[in-house]
Amino acid sequence: MASEKILLQKQKAVEALAEKLKGSVAGVLADYKGINVENDTKLRRELREAGVEYTVIKNSILRRACEDAGLEELKAYLTGTTALALSGTDAVAPAKVLEKYASASRGAYTIKAGFVEGGVLDAPGVEALAKLPGREELVAQTLRGFNAPISGFVNVLSGNIRGLVIALGKIAEKSA
Repeated sequence: MASEKILLQKQKAVEALAEKLKGSVAGVLADYKGINVENDTKLRRELREAGVEYTVIKNSILRRACEDAGLEELKAYLTGTTALALSGTDAVAPAKVLEKYASASRGAYTIKAGFVEGGVLDAPGVEALAKLPGREELVAQTLRGFNAPISGFVNVLSGNIRGLVIALGKIAEKSA
């Protein structure tokens, strides 16, 4: 039987993880069984640069944290080795980075499942999410959409003013 001190530590770990899950916009579960240290270091660096928190976690702790966070559907994917990538701001970042790595590793590293805003996704769902444009790309597209009508309006106004200047110039030529 585990000591009371160890049980308390595990309980605190479950509570902390449940809070992280609740505070995350998105997360991805992966099977890291076929990864070597060099590739793991590269992957962690990429995830850090994308603002994603990545950790290897025991299935028993993650199972209880999922229950507390309202993500019970994820429990079905908690077999074998499990790594968890969480993002508090960008819903696409964890899926993009891990899917890119999983496809490059040719089956040695696989995506199990994920979640976005409390909804659970299977592996094909995470793959589809990874194909979406990232937050920065979406913001840029939106700003381009807002900018296009303004640019068109400026061109129309400058065209009218240009036409007026040309007409006045021709009138001045005829008068002279």
